Amino acid sequence: MTGRPLSVSETRAATLLGHKFTQPLLLAEALTHRSAAGAGGSGSNERLEFIGDRVLGLLIAEWLIERFPHEREGALGPRLALLVSRTTLASIAEHIGLPALLVVAPGEARRGVRNRATVLADALEAMIGALYLDAGLDPCRAFIRRAFSPMMTGQLNPPKDPKTALQEWALARALPLPVYSQDSQSGPPHDPVFVMRVTVHDASATGTASAKRAAEQEAAAALLGILDK
Repeated sequence: MTGRPLSVSETRAATLLGHKFTQPLLLAEALTHRSAAGAGGSGSNERLEFIGDRVLGLLIAEWLIERFPHEREGALGPRLALLVSRTTLASIAEHIGLPALLVVAPGEARRGVRNRATVLADALEAMIGALYLDAGLDPCRAFIRRAFSPMMTGQLNPPKDPKTALQEWALARALPLPVYSQDSQSGPPHDPVFVMRVTVHDASATGTASAKRAAEQEAAAALLGILDK
């Protein structure tokens, strides 16, 4: 894996991560969507996303322990859940310009796959996974603390999960409780994609995830964003 020059997109990704890769194929893999990979997803960023997810969770948990030394697990848990949520990851990925760096099949590109929250979140985790395998935890910690700093420093009180927050929003205004429904399900049985919709009064939003409950949380977060405006 050593000695290969980086492409333009890989160079930009390495700059974002603040690291000079000794194994550039790791970075190429992190930027490759399943649609542009080989048979069965070979060479896609799915394996790197798997390990990047664990590295991110560990380092965010470590940071929370440092930043909130007197909080108990019951308060730290919601903070962690928000910081590693698909909504947060996609927002950070979009902010750093990750959509333009992803390698996707032409047909998927025309369908806008680069801007899907699930794709962006997975790609960001894959980049963290590539960084970890190339250099260990320290560069990952440095990148995460740069990229996630606005979200971390903006947390004054422990957040509520989106479904709970949306329910409380409706109750405070004497509106009916949120109603969740399934818009669609796609993908193979081992890798399903659920689109769930939540409706409160005359407002609604959708969320997409590989599990119904996670998609409901995404939908609730999206609707809260709309209602807050």
